[in-house]
Amino acid sequence: MSSTNSKLPKCHVLLPTAGAGLRLGGELPKQFQQLAGRPMLAYALEAFMQSPRINSVWVAVSHSFIDNLILSKLAASPNCNKPLHFLPTGGPTRQETVKNTLAAMLTAGVSENDWVLVHDAARPGITPKLIGQLIEAVESSDSGGLLAIPVADTLKHSDFNSAIAGNPTRVDKTISRDHLWQAQTPQMFCLKQLHDALELAILGDADVTDEASAMELAGTKPLLVQGSIRNFKVTHPADWELMQSLLMAARN
Repeated sequence: MSSTNSKLPKCHVLLPTAGAGLRLGGELPKQFQQLAGRPMLAYALEAFMQSPRINSVWVAVSHSFIDNLILSKLAASPNCNKPLHFLPTGGPTRQETVKNTLAAMLTAGVSENDWVLVHDAARPGITPKLIGQLIEAVESSDSGGLLAIPVADTLKHSDFNSAIAGNPTRVDKTISRDHLWQAQTPQMFCLKQLHDALELAILGDADVTDEASAMELAGTKPLLVQGSIRNFKVTHPADWELMQSLLMAARN
């Protein structure tokens, strides 16, 4: 029984944290800034460390940040109960950062058939429950998948001509929200398949903004797994204030 289970694909986490987070501001990249008393990255790390199906966590950072004391403190946290690797695999784009880290994982001996869950460190609202739901839904498929939520708001397409030369931006048309989903993370795919899809997209200079779009370009139709509004991405100062309120309320 144990020998059979050891051959089953394992689940690993990849957290790309090499971005500068310029839209939020601050001296440090936003993923390392203090949010409700802790570096924002710590919340995602803790959620994955608490997830029983996760075998290891791999954090991609820029070369200039690899020796930062914040990383040492995160690694020494009592919540870090799984193998945690910080790698200087940050590239000029998110896609290259993820591809570089996947290549490093393969070199380190991670099976090419294992699952990798790529998650934005700027989504500290992720929970072990959401992670478990994604794994349970995706692991029985051969396509991979991602957390996402159906679009609830009315969508407006702006008039390009009205947005130029300093003119007020006007509505061009309303777009139907039927069948539209807002992508979140984690996004879960087979390690080697995701590496190859990203490599193909980068070589073709394709406009891929997440891992799922690279897999779609390679001919895959990922599963959409219901996510949560709580799992939003912290991008602007208003997002930061809202997430800080949510995290502090959850703590009390």
